Amino acid sequence: MKKINRRDFLKKTSAAAAASATFAHVPGMAFSQSMGVAAPFNDYKALVCVFMFGGNDSYNMLIPRSNAEYNVYAASRQNMAVAQQDLLAINPLASDGTDYGLHPSMAGIQNLFETGKVAFINNVGPLVEPTLKADYMNGAAVLPPQLFSHNDQQDQWQSLKGVATSNTGWAGRVADLIRTNVVNQQLATNVSLFGNSLFQSADETIAYVMGNTGPVPFTGFTNSGDPNDLFYQQRLAFERVLAASHPTVYERGFAEVQQRAVDTVDLVSGALELAPTLNTVFPASQLGNQLQTVAQLIAVRDEMMMERQIFFVAAGGFDSHDDQVMNQPGLLGGISDSMAAFHDAMVELNIADSVTTFTQSDFARTLTSNGDGTDHAWGGVQMVMGDTIQGQNLFGTYPDLALDSNDDVGGGRMIPTTSADQYAATLAKWFGIDDLDLDMVAPNIDNFATRDLGFFI
Repeated sequence: MKKINRRDFLKKTSAAAAASATFAHVPGMAFSQSMGVAAPFNDYKALVCVFMFGGNDSYNMLIPRSNAEYNVYAASRQNMAVAQQDLLAINPLASDGTDYGLHPSMAGIQNLFETGKVAFINNVGPLVEPTLKADYMNGAAVLPPQLFSHNDQQDQWQSLKGVATSNTGWAGRVADLIRTNVVNQQLATNVSLFGNSLFQSADETIAYVMGNTGPVPFTGFTNSGDPNDLFYQQRLAFERVLAASHPTVYERGFAEVQQRAVDTVDLVSGALELAPTLNTVFPASQLGNQLQTVAQLIAVRDEMMMERQIFFVAAGGFDSHDDQVMNQPGLLGGISDSMAAFHDAMVELNIADSVTTFTQSDFARTLTSNGDGTDHAWGGVQMVMGDTIQGQNLFGTYPDLALDSNDDVGGGRMIPTTSADQYAATLAKWFGIDDLDLDMVAPNIDNFATRDLGFFI
């Protein structure tokens, strides 16, 4: 693609904004559709969701280190237990009476925790209402359907739908709620670098989906401006087809989608060319590439007039039914190294106090071993990272890891004591959602006494 300078880029963004305005009357087609009277934000904030697909065995991520609690852990975990002497010690500012350590592959997260940039959220998972073991066992509890199913629990985390039916995700609903505040943004509030996700689906706004390292361009097109360039001529011909008069609403709708895609590829590619070269070195992995691209997009937030952004990135491979002891160090190490690099990049860009990174996963895994791995479970541990969180702290109650404890519904499947709704509501409130609107983001939040888990400063 032809190199552009800042002046050229601003011209392109003006054209893209005009194109978006053209589409604004089409339901579901515009990035920011409502032209209401809500005031724009006076700051920038970004949420970055790191989803671990497959079900992260998080009780091998944050592990009791003191002798009595470790011995309970080791008895339950059997051959899945991480050696006590190998754990990376952490020192929470407030103690629950137990010493904790991290998986030995997570030195990056250990350092971030000890410097106050990471907090852990204990035993969090999808819930409709607070649930006790007795109610679970006798069928009195209202439960999210299809517990322990990958697809269903991914959907629960991403949509918070509980027992209802939902075609929207909680990030999508956040984008809908703020759409009148961000009408000048040149890119969608929601951006995915890992394909389409329910997490970012919405009624009024749409997410922009791109590749790991940037937009995926149309094959056979260039934007060279050279009349002798065949690929440039093909692009012009394609745009003439899109601009033609189309007789049906379906043809017009398809043409609008295609034109917006062409415009957005130009917009984002041009913006990324203006991104500074970072000194931070990211891991050469799928997640590392995604987070590096997110860092570059955040670096050019002013050029695209961005005030609020939610990014979705992900890593797979966490469905550890077998070979867990062999594979888990690389999986957790990859998460740790990539998140640490991303935080370094945010510090380098002087924006770390405006960006919050958080994890989600299908579920935790059974404490018991199936011989070579673990099976699907429920509540687990998640991480939150950034310079405005109450780092070096543990939020929520770490469960009793003894098999058949009051937290265990069988095989070491922990009943969550903190709900995914509470977790999401806390993030959404920091992002700018009014407390009165949190039930639109997290539909079951009113079933829980605490709406804000308090992990922000």
